Amino acid sequence: MQKELIEYVVKALVDSPDAVEVKEVEGEQTSVIELRVAKEDLGKVIGKQGRTARAMRTLLGAASTKSGKRSVLEILE
Repeated sequence: MQKELIEYVVKALVDSPDAVEVKEVEGEQTSVIELRVAKEDLGKVIGKQGRTARAMRTLLGAASTKSGKRSVLEILE
């Protein structure tokens, strides 16, 4: 569920939604969500002073409390 949430939000933000890649790596207690976007969209995903990335991490944290697992968002270049 968290993977789909991040994918939906990011595709709405970027100019190249086809280049968005979201992978989920699950551990026992933590789930890592890896996000890749086109190079020109990286600034939009991070936002000014990291505000957009922080907001997405907050959304992810709220959604992950339902599943009982901690989720971490990694934005990869």
